[in-house]
Amino acid sequence: MKKMNMKKGVALLMAVTLAAATMTACGNKNNGEEPATEIDFNDVSDNQQQEQTKTEIESQEPEEETREGMYRSEITNEWIDEGLKDQRPMAIMVDNESIALPHYGLTEADVVYEIMNSTANGRITRLMAIVKDWGKIEQFGSVRSTRPTNIMLAAEWNAVLCHDGGPFYIDEWIARDYSANFSGGFSRVSNGKSREFTEYVCTGDLDKKFSASKYSTEYDKYYPGQHYFFSNTEIDLSDVGDTIDCTKIELPFPHNSSRLEYNAETGTYDYYEYGKAHVDPQHDNAQLTFKNLLIQDTTFAQLDQNGYLIYNAIDSGRDAYYITNGKAIEVTWIKPSENEPTIYLDKQTGEQIELNTGKTYVALVPSDSWNDIVME
Repeated sequence: MKKMNMKKGVALLMAVTLAAATMTACGNKNNGEEPATEIDFNDVSDNQQQEQTKTEIESQEPEEETREGMYRSEITNEWIDEGLKDQRPMAIMVDNESIALPHYGLTEADVVYEIMNSTANGRITRLMAIVKDWGKIEQFGSVRSTRPTNIMLAAEWNAVLCHDGGPFYIDEWIARDYSANFSGGFSRVSNGKSREFTEYVCTGDLDKKFSASKYSTEYDKYYPGQHYFFSNTEIDLSDVGDTIDCTKIELPFPHNSSRLEYNAETGTYDYYEYGKAHVDPQHDNAQLTFKNLLIQDTTFAQLDQNGYLIYNAIDSGRDAYYITNGKAIEVTWIKPSENEPTIYLDKQTGEQIELNTGKTYVALVPSDSWNDIVME
């Protein structure tokens, strides 16, 4: 029921905005312009009747499956331990320079963001991993600094951001009332690399951090609620309208050449960078793979000559793609405020999309290279 209310809310917001814009543009006869267009409330009544009929049909559907001691994760829709239901996730910043590879523990992430970290150095990216069941972490990272954009995105999940400092531009963002973060002081692992590549979140680190902090391990008053909505059945985008074939997507991140390839055996997209498969030695070199891909066209502002930047993550009506099961559809995205979730709307229907059960990859692609995305 919550999903339907959200969709109605988005549709209503768009309708009201459109009506307001139309009335503002038309003006009135007192200033020599045409009077505002009237709204036909008979159409509104018809729509309400259609929604009521739709709700009655949905109420006749079979009850959702339940499993003893488990619940469907609000982040992936996968079945996980019921004891995790109120536990807030971590958002862990992960260095994505080639020398930082291999990454440890990344296959434990529920959602992975890939974001340009700097306009310098071939627009190198950094990863931010959303991890719900962080109590099972043995080694995760390596951990590096954060940027203002990550603080806004972590807040969408009410996650505690794990990082090691950052440029002074983050200071005002870290101070936001909704912001929660652990900076530095994680375990050091001797791996033969220079010190900046040796910090990892390891067993017990997060328990110690919480004990020494003011933060709750559970969702707090800034939790904005359900982020993604999931289909009760496997989505085949071919059934929902015009689609684009997408068994491979190459992203315009020139430094590390990120790409994802559809694996028909697993029904997921395997992640590659630096010309090779991304594997996790923490889990028998399993490849990082995702059920859902969300690719966003996002503008940004460069903050200084060093390449530090901030994405304009609060925006609306910008292009994006939702990709799953070898197909893509065009969507638009909206992020209303700093700590509210990003919403993705199907361009053909205007409704909020549903995702397939599983892990999600999100890429914020710089708008000036949006047209350089390659999909095959």
